[in-house]
Amino acid sequence: MVIALMGPTRSSAQSEARIAPPLPPLITPETQQAIDRGLEFLARTQSREGSWRSQGDMGYYPVAMTALATFALMANGNTMTEGRYAPQVSRAVNLLLRCVDSEGLISRIEEESRSMYGHGFSMLVLGELHGMESDPDKRKQIHTVLQKAVALTARSQSDLGGWLYTPDSRSDEGSVTITQLQGLRAARNAGVSVPKQTIDRALGYLDKSSLPDGGITYRADRQGGPRPPITAAAVACWYNAGKYDHPQAVKSLKFVKDHIGRGGRSSGTWGHYYYAHFYMAQVMWLSGEENWNWYFPTMRDWLLTAQNSDGSWDGDAVGKVYGTAIALTILQMPYGYLPILQR
Repeated sequence: MVIALMGPTRSSAQSEARIAPPLPPLITPETQQAIDRGLEFLARTQSREGSWRSQGDMGYYPVAMTALATFALMANGNTMTEGRYAPQVSRAVNLLLRCVDSEGLISRIEEESRSMYGHGFSMLVLGELHGMESDPDKRKQIHTVLQKAVALTARSQSDLGGWLYTPDSRSDEGSVTITQLQGLRAARNAGVSVPKQTIDRALGYLDKSSLPDGGITYRADRQGGPRPPITAAAVACWYNAGKYDHPQAVKSLKFVKDHIGRGGRSSGTWGHYYYAHFYMAQVMWLSGEENWNWYFPTMRDWLLTAQNSDGSWDGDAVGKVYGTAIALTILQMPYGYLPILQR
């Protein structure tokens, strides 16, 4: 009792220090508390089969929501076998692996009318996880699913080099094209063969969608003006491809800094606030410490004020799973656990 009143001994304090390492730069104790509450929300809202579904107005999208939520858990350092939320990651990944059809599409098409979003996000998650998986049989299973998924994406590419909402669309627009590009990049990093022509044509699609001011349009026809969220996503894809000095990437970086900014305010007329910052944060992180220090504190503080009492965030009109997954991904970038976000 006397020892308890006097405080921890030197040996116990040293043990606690080992258990709780210093927080990364710009991650405050309040930020870590918000992250913990968000992770707990995802853990308790996962279904028994391993899925999450959106709780908004745009349908359920179990594969897309499961992939995004898993990405957020992985950003905390969890794998299928390691980490506090390893059971949740394991159930989710096994669910994604069960959702691949004979053609290679990762989806539940009865619930996902725009199946290519979930397909792209699933490739991203499985590609990121592949190198973290220690079980050789599971690694082989993931590799096989990724091979089939990449083949489907390559077959589905439009004449202009992009993708639309379903594999048989034979058309294109920017946001779906982004998901396929990032998914292909993750698969390639996992050792899956990805046709160079497919990636080159997709990057070319972004070039075709570029405006002189740096903005990226919704489609390659350059009609309808620039879309700040898609512009941020395009810059992230150029960076993933190692094209940091690409002339359009340089112009588009300035565009998103001017039009999206540091966060902490409404999206104005362009909408899709969480979507925009999902990619804006990637761009700011990958472009270096100066941009990250300019961006993150304001966005961090806004996310802390926007968190709900149950630990969730409301993401645009898509719902709490979507918003929470994106908010957690942004807040946890300084931990550096996601391979695709390695500087």
